[in-house]
Amino acid sequence: MSLQTVRSPFAPSDYTPLAEHQEQTPDSFYDAKPVLHYHATGAKAWIPKSQRGKLPFFPADLASAPTAPESSALNDQTEETVEQTVDLFVNSRNLSIFCPSAECGVSIPYQQVSIHAIKTLRASPDATFPAVYLQLELASGGASDDDFDTVELTLIPQPQRSSSPSEIPTPPPKSEATQLFEAISECSNLNPDPVQDGEDDDEGDEDGAQIIFEGDHEAIEGFSGVFAGARDGGLPPAMPGSGGWITAENVHEYFDERGNWIGGEEEEVSGELGEGAGTVHSREEDGEGVNGDGEGREEEGEAKRPRRE
Repeated sequence: MSLQTVRSPFAPSDYTPLAEHQEQTPDSFYDAKPVLHYHATGAKAWIPKSQRGKLPFFPADLASAPTAPESSALNDQTEETVEQTVDLFVNSRNLSIFCPSAECGVSIPYQQVSIHAIKTLRASPDATFPAVYLQLELASGGASDDDFDTVELTLIPQPQRSSSPSEIPTPPPKSEATQLFEAISECSNLNPDPVQDGEDDDEGDEDGAQIIFEGDHEAIEGFSGVFAGARDGGLPPAMPGSGGWITAENVHEYFDERGNWIGGEEEEVSGELGEGAGTVHSREEDGEGVNGDGEGREEEGEAKRPRRE
């Protein structure tokens, strides 16, 4: 999915308002209209002059300079900036921007918004203007999927008309820039980056090694390390070396009435154990030459006790 150029204006009727979406359960999550999280008209859009032509509504010959009052914050900026007036539609599928004067717009997938942040344009200590900074990664047409062309876009939403004041005290409303930033954040979370092949392959280690159980153990498809039970409805065969299953029928052979472990009368271990398993060594056998202890100790006096692993 990549940025798409749009020639027809977006309309609020193309979307489902967020408040309406939250009040009902849609009949289909696939065929329903995108949910509109934020809408603003007459917003200012800035990009560096050197990046003209990278977005369709910023033609290469655009010469419109930023307008007041926000332009006063660019006095100390060395790189020139150009401005367009746009309408914003932050919806659950993409970030849609349309410029009436250029008669075109774009639908930007959230995966191409690599950075978004609130930016404060400061003209003076007493004059600040909140904006939203976006860094867009656009495919540059290279041979690799990693070839991107970066665009720095600044959006400055203008104050929208507010409803009549209420007599009930309410907290101060969020700035338009804050509402725009939060809407982009929420919609970005709804559209995570696609998982690349092999990123979540945790079934084996780096060398592809896996634990393989021999015998009649039928694995359940889609689950790692989960095996089907016996065909008669009982438990699956015990794993090699596990010693079998403890069930209600034989639990008395392993635990007393107080729940203390007593072991089985005839402990049968399925599978073959390694060489030396079960061998008990006396201290006299381990007294010398174990882990280097006891070798060359006679000259120093009594040998140290052998270390036990």
